[in-house]
Amino acid sequence: MAHQNAPFAPSYGAGVTVAPSSSSANSKIGGTTQTLCLTNLGAYTAYVHCGEDNTVVAGTTDYPIPAGMQVTITKPRDYQWVAYYAATTTSLHVMPGEGY
Repeated sequence: MAHQNAPFAPSYGAGVTVAPSSSSANSKIGGTTQTLCLTNLGAYTAYVHCGEDNTVVAGTTDYPIPAGMQVTITKPRDYQWVAYYAATTTSLHVMPGEGY
């Protein structure tokens, strides 16, 4: 399969804002998209881990999103859950979509 660099196309209405804290939590992101745009709206680094069900957890060994930064990551289409963690509570916006 050829790699394509398509602009990120958000799934409008499907974004959620969560509050990562010192206890891992997770949210169902729904849909069958392959990309997540993650925006750390807070002042502390957040960590994320995608998974197939609500047993997925995140910690400091997972993908970091520094404070004030936005990243786009890919995931398997059937992973509809995202777990999040932060040593100090922060704010993270999660937007599913397609592209990069």
